[in-house]
Amino acid sequence: MTTAADHDAYLAAAPEHFQPPLRRLRTLLSRTLPEADEIVAYHMPGFRIDGTVVASYAAFSKQCGLYLLPGALTAHSEEIAAAGFRATKTGITFSPRRPIPDDLVERLARASRGEARGVRTR
Repeated sequence: MTTAADHDAYLAAAPEHFQPPLRRLRTLLSRTLPEADEIVAYHMPGFRIDGTVVASYAAFSKQCGLYLLPGALTAHSEEIAAAGFRATKTGITFSPRRPIPDDLVERLARASRGEARGVRTR
């Protein structure tokens, strides 16, 4: 995908079948991180709090990704695995047919925000 100026432009440029799960992620992250600024960094839409990008999402050729601070993923690694997903150090990839459950996205976003603020959350 090309570089987008904002979340709306990024979503509009994403492949059509990726748009619903990406829009859902945006909604969940906006609701969970109301104090965050919406930004585009590293060619991905993200959410920044006090200068730190605490959550981002992206579309690739065959999958989507949710990106968070590493401690958030580590703290919830068992939950992520139990839900049937694999995490890297900073992200989880998923298909549009099998998105990350809403409640897990919200817990991960809160944990990422906590890590950015130096607070450990579970």
